[in-house]
Amino acid sequence: MKREAEVRRQTAETAVDVVLSIEGRGRHAVSTGIPFFDHMLRLFAAHGFFDLKIAAKGDIEVDFHHTMEDVGLVLGEAFDRALGDRKGIRRFGFAPTPMDEALARVTLDLSKRPYLVYHIPRSVRTADDSFLSLAKEFFRAFATRGGMNLHIEVPYGENNHHISEAIFKSTGRAMDAACTIDERLSGVLSTKGTL
Repeated sequence: MKREAEVRRQTAETAVDVVLSIEGRGRHAVSTGIPFFDHMLRLFAAHGFFDLKIAAKGDIEVDFHHTMEDVGLVLGEAFDRALGDRKGIRRFGFAPTPMDEALARVTLDLSKRPYLVYHIPRSVRTADDSFLSLAKEFFRAFATRGGMNLHIEVPYGENNHHISEAIFKSTGRAMDAACTIDERLSGVLSTKGTL
């Protein structure tokens, strides 16, 4: 079974195209106009073993917010479409990832009950225009459109680059675990019989 999706979103602020294959090898081609964001999305794809193409153009001369949020919306929708009825998936994923002095832990549930918890150290700079602040908006959009309960926790870390890298790697790894098909399941993993 191939679990793939192509999603396009165009607004007055952005144009985002995503092509996703859940059963991939971690191949990626990412271009958002925001080099550090591209780097993080490549880490997400590589560590989640997702084949991922993202082409985004946005009003980055204003700021990066619209582009990062809209990429989150489209990537979340691509996962939602590729997962279909979610029958047979393990549903839950957890992945801790160290990166030098930083540690990130991502826990998620592909429950169709969107929610984001995002905890990073208070000592880390999180002004509205910082990458980690904008990443929160990306993950909120990703969780909402992807239909997931997503908890991102960084108990410690000092360097913003290391913290960001640990978060994106952990998210890819946790998504890989949650999307994995478990042959013991014939329907969805829920005592209600539906998600």
